[in-house]
Amino acid sequence: MIQLENHLGCIEISHEFFVELLTSTVTGCFGVAGMSSRDHRQGLRNRIFRQDEPDQGIRVRYSKQNIVVDLHIIVIYGMNITEVVKSIINKVRYTMEEVTGLSVSRVNVFIDGMKA
Repeated sequence: MIQLENHLGCIEISHEFFVELLTSTVTGCFGVAGMSSRDHRQGLRNRIFRQDEPDQGIRVRYSKQNIVVDLHIIVIYGMNITEVVKSIINKVRYTMEEVTGLSVSRVNVFIDGMKA
């Protein structure tokens, strides 16, 4: 949870809000087949319990008015990966800054697989 203070009071932004915003933003980008697990533990837990976590493939870190976003995605086979990643970075940065008013210092995109 991110907590911001200004002259009007305190604003709290939940992690779930970021997950919903980023999931809809990233999956709407051309060439993205879906999200992937952040790490091996999350992927193993999802396979054992047959569940999809809502924050699958997304990690948001906040420090000193800057946001760092890590995204794990699966791309469609045959797509230009460089252009897909550039598109994701630009769209995520614009959407996050427009909605929250916070600057995004870094967007890390990890390609974890391809889908035909």
